[in-house]
Amino acid sequence: MFFDNLLLRIFIDEKKHILQIRKAFNQVHQLMLVMKIEKYFDDQTMSVHLREDAFPLAKKGVPGKWEIKLIDDKRLSLIEIKEIAQDIINQTEQSEKNFLEIERFGSSVLQIGVYRIVITRRPFSDGWEITAVKPVVRLNLEDYHLDDKLRKKLTEESAGVLIAGSPGEGKTTIGRALAEYFAENGKIVKTVESPRDMLLSSKITQYSLNHGDKDEIRDVLLLSRPDNTFFDEMRKTEDFQLFADLRLAGIGMIGIVHATNPIDAIQRFIGRIEMGIIPQVIDTVVFVQSGQINKVLELKMIVKVPTGMTEADLSRPLIEVRDFSSGALEYEIYSYGEHTVVIPLLKKERKEIWTLAADKIKEYFNRYSTENIIEFISDNRIKVYVPTSVKSTIIGQNGSEISKIEKELKLKVDVLDLSNTKRLGNGQDVEYSLQFSKENIVFNFDQSWQDKEVAIMDGNDLLIRTKIGKNSAVKVSIGSVVGKSIVQSIKSGKIKIKSV
Repeated sequence: MFFDNLLLRIFIDEKKHILQIRKAFNQVHQLMLVMKIEKYFDDQTMSVHLREDAFPLAKKGVPGKWEIKLIDDKRLSLIEIKEIAQDIINQTEQSEKNFLEIERFGSSVLQIGVYRIVITRRPFSDGWEITAVKPVVRLNLEDYHLDDKLRKKLTEESAGVLIAGSPGEGKTTIGRALAEYFAENGKIVKTVESPRDMLLSSKITQYSLNHGDKDEIRDVLLLSRPDNTFFDEMRKTEDFQLFADLRLAGIGMIGIVHATNPIDAIQRFIGRIEMGIIPQVIDTVVFVQSGQINKVLELKMIVKVPTGMTEADLSRPLIEVRDFSSGALEYEIYSYGEHTVVIPLLKKERKEIWTLAADKIKEYFNRYSTENIIEFISDNRIKVYVPTSVKSTIIGQNGSEISKIEKELKLKVDVLDLSNTKRLGNGQDVEYSLQFSKENIVFNFDQSWQDKEVAIMDGNDLLIRTKIGKNSAVKVSIGSVVGKSIVQSIKSGKIKIKSV
């Protein structure tokens, strides 16, 4: 009995000793698994940027609100950055959850746990560089505080959604939240990624576009019948075409795409797929900015006369792009000749378009007189202010010339006398100095006014609207109608210049 107890005690002590050794070994092993690059990260670090012979930098903050900070006052040598790169590559052998997503002669893309890492080297880049990105926030759909209308739109009604935004604004974060929501609510969810960096739960299968071609992805998705598929991120033409093909096959698709504004996300499809099927592929665009949903657009195909056109026979199929919240029509997309055009319909943007068009039309009327002012009244009507001496030439006998002009420009044109132009200048006062030569009046401006438009006024009456040249000056002929008016205005002390 004594020996039995002694043997049992020895066995227990030995087992404890073995467990302690194993625990110590595991701790050492875990320390070995920590990558060298991780020392540059903290809880606020979004990404780390290392380059040979440069100071290590990091983006710290949250999507939409971050700043670049120096994280070490020592430059990285070529040997040091190569050691860090090799350490990262070695991690792919330590866990099945670490992936070498892309391997090329001059670059490598890896997903190591939560880190997405890009390594570039000569000759692709001019030196060794490592960029490591880590998500700093993980949100649920509830964290976005969606109203019931938008929540229903995204989770029940929409089948072709684009999540768009600039890099680092939180597109993938909201995509992840939406994917997890679908999975938790009994949907079969899959992703197509390049690289696989959405960091999703085990309920969701993540496919790599880098380890399979588009035909394999298409076959697998159609045969496995997912309810929702997330495509993160679409960059190449083949990506957009695959997204469209899967959507037309009946799979609910949510695509993540880079865009600086909401309409750009739609424009990235134009030319890659037929315009007529765009609303069948995309019905909703969610624009993300500073980690929040900034704007939502919805698309619909209808047949009508485009806004600004008046003739009934100009009716055509077009895509209406409306603001989801207000229902306001913001853009129309349609074929015009051989081109597909995206026409903004908001007043501010329309005025910008009119200004661009006015410059071209001004060039057209320069054949009659370089002293002309173009004013848009609507999308299909303009006023042209010209000197009295050329007014009759533009109109022509019995209106023959103006009819020809209207046909060429596809606009109604009202021809008015330049000297009688009276319009109020609403801009700020612009400082200037005057110079007179034998033939010209020269207005000199500060260099900051280069290439900007100004209105030269006689009191509240417009004399001429013009653009300041690259030499920060405006030159007007003294002998012209406008020049004579300017001289009179200077003499009367009523001359002033306003910004346009």
